[in-house]
Amino acid sequence: MPFATADDGVRLHWEETGEGEPLLLIHEFAGDHRSFAPQVDHFARDHRCLVYAARGYPPSDVPEDEAAYSQQRAFKDALTVLDAARAERAHVVGISMGGFCALHLALNHPDRVASLVIGGVGYGSHPDANPGFRKECEAIAAALTAEGMPTFAERYAVGPARVQFQNKNPQGWRLFAEQLAEHHAGGSAKTMLGVQRLRPSLHALQDELAAMIVPTLIAVGDEDEGCLETDLMLKRTMPSAALAVLPRTGHTCNLEEPQVFNALVERFHANVAAGTHGVRDPRSLSASVTGMD
Repeated sequence: MPFATADDGVRLHWEETGEGEPLLLIHEFAGDHRSFAPQVDHFARDHRCLVYAARGYPPSDVPEDEAAYSQQRAFKDALTVLDAARAERAHVVGISMGGFCALHLALNHPDRVASLVIGGVGYGSHPDANPGFRKECEAIAAALTAEGMPTFAERYAVGPARVQFQNKNPQGWRLFAEQLAEHHAGGSAKTMLGVQRLRPSLHALQDELAAMIVPTLIAVGDEDEGCLETDLMLKRTMPSAALAVLPRTGHTCNLEEPQVFNALVERFHANVAAGTHGVRDPRSLSASVTGMD
């Protein structure tokens, strides 16, 4: 079982499948390294697919110190995995919490990111929602500590942006829920408090985002209400960003609509390789926010 060791000694479990250009996949809060099975199956034909379990998610280490969990630590851990895989540069895909990590990786180390796909990103970032989001993170951490993971997972897996997955694909959703129930309650609680609650609002980073030219695709479900407004802001702010809106889709778009998601990513990568995913004037608004630039 391969491990990458961060500079604070935390060991991160990672796996590699396939050959070709590196593709780093970063999971969401309710997921883990197994959450990209449809993407690994599809892209391993011509990519080195790299997945890993974030700190706090076994078989990676679960640090006891809450200070070991932060947004900065998260993107540095992604770098640690890239270094362990000897990947100087990679295409990066992140979902939800993993999308925030991927975006911060691109902001801080653009030389390591060939392209960026962020799905289900933005929850809690809107200025009107941010104070409530931070309180929600505290309540979730308290519930994890009081109830334990299996009880918490039963409720969390049927949230308002998750039931779409359950309705479309009960078998796939059941696997997602079972894997969520296997997570470490303490590690998840500390992740919620240190990474999620304390992460900066994306609306506060607009100057940095406006200067970033890494080719970017934003994917969001039209029923992922907590992300839509922020994703529109990202599209309007980032000069290299395209926005794809998936109809009748909730939060975990890569699992809920794997064929659509994979096709979007594949087309995006083709555009990046061909040099046709250009940098637009960030002052202009796209005539359409669905599909590719």
